[in-house]
Amino acid sequence: MSQLPGIARLPMSEFVTHRKNFFAQMADNSIAFFTAAQEITRSNDTEYAFCQDKNFYYLTGFNEPDAMLVLIKQGGTEESILFSLPKDKNHEVWHGRRVGQVKACEQYQLDQCFTLDEQDELISQYLNGIVQVYFAFNNDMLMSQVFSYLAKTRSAIRQGAKVPSNLIDASPIIDNLRLFKSDNEIALMRQANYLSGLAHQRAMQKTQIGLYEYQIENEILHEFARYGARYAAYATIVAGGDNANILHYTNNDECLKNNELLLIDAGGELSGYAADITRTFPINGKFTQAQKALYQLVLTTKNKVILAIKPGTSFAKLNEIANECLTIGLLELGIFSGDLATLIEEKACKKYFIHGLGHWLGLDVHDVGDYQINDHKEQLREFEPGMVLTIEPGLYMPLDDIDIDEKWRGIGIRIEDNIVVTKQGFENLTVNSPETIEEIEALMAK
Repeated sequence: MSQLPGIARLPMSEFVTHRKNFFAQMADNSIAFFTAAQEITRSNDTEYAFCQDKNFYYLTGFNEPDAMLVLIKQGGTEESILFSLPKDKNHEVWHGRRVGQVKACEQYQLDQCFTLDEQDELISQYLNGIVQVYFAFNNDMLMSQVFSYLAKTRSAIRQGAKVPSNLIDASPIIDNLRLFKSDNEIALMRQANYLSGLAHQRAMQKTQIGLYEYQIENEILHEFARYGARYAAYATIVAGGDNANILHYTNNDECLKNNELLLIDAGGELSGYAADITRTFPINGKFTQAQKALYQLVLTTKNKVILAIKPGTSFAKLNEIANECLTIGLLELGIFSGDLATLIEEKACKKYFIHGLGHWLGLDVHDVGDYQINDHKEQLREFEPGMVLTIEPGLYMPLDDIDIDEKWRGIGIRIEDNIVVTKQGFENLTVNSPETIEEIEALMAK
């Protein structure tokens, strides 16, 4: 088995640093609340595989459900307090071991840890005298909890309790922190990309006419797990032929046919961090002339856009490059007709390039972070070192589109890489997923 570069998981010091960075954004005499995810029932008494709330994980590294993190900044001190499920031998026999409060303090470098049953009493005490309360306003359950805590504190006003006067949405703060990745986080995402690249290689080598899309999906998931990514970062897309023109196609249940392309959008999740890679290749191992022409146009566009990435540029500027490159190519292929300048100005390519050029990437596959979108829906935020993003141009020619020549119909192509913005420019993390026509055909011929 090949050795993977980088690190398998983040050191606990990274999560401590994340908390320190959030503390730095808090006002003095304030408190912040973050909750863990809950288990979700799949059917009767079985649950879906647990996925931790990403903000909670970012600040703790703790991977049990139902927990709560409380951050208190007061009088020059900063305190991290965890409320979590208690040790319970009977529960653990049936469902698995819990960390418990003693080990949680030691392992996750927290100041104090209590059981969930102690929340109500202690948190109402913490709130007494606090001025500002931070929590994510889009978390309805947490909002209900916070208001319940505030009501309990307010009920003690006659006894001298002082209730917080300001409620602040924590989401913009933590979203911006998460947008900038540390060296350790980038190393982890580099590894997630590498193992995902191995999965895409395996998919190309295992693809055959007559197999079903879900069989190739299984090959991908096998390779993820083989190298340490037990879960996919998102629902894997394995779309043969015209299915590629359905952007979020996840049925993955149709037979692979000769002379059609297979679009695979798949990335592994490693210690919570996502890769997001798309490759498109011929099911029989050889591109037709029409497929080759469209594929090369998408690939050229992707590479041209990536070469322009550096601090100070933006998705808005990259979209201009993609728009021009795709429009010129579609005009040269005879898919478009008319005046080039007018076609570019009207963004005519959006008829066939129907989604965004890219997005932030991190703990979520469509990661948090402000794009600074203006009234024209342009993403103006300038790139800075440490940001990680995807670049994913595509062309989608539905089978029922009678406006185009028959040879183009039913072709859907997307090529997607994961990019780190560096001080010098960029680093492409997606280094081992074959993408040129020659690389793909050579690998599939083996």
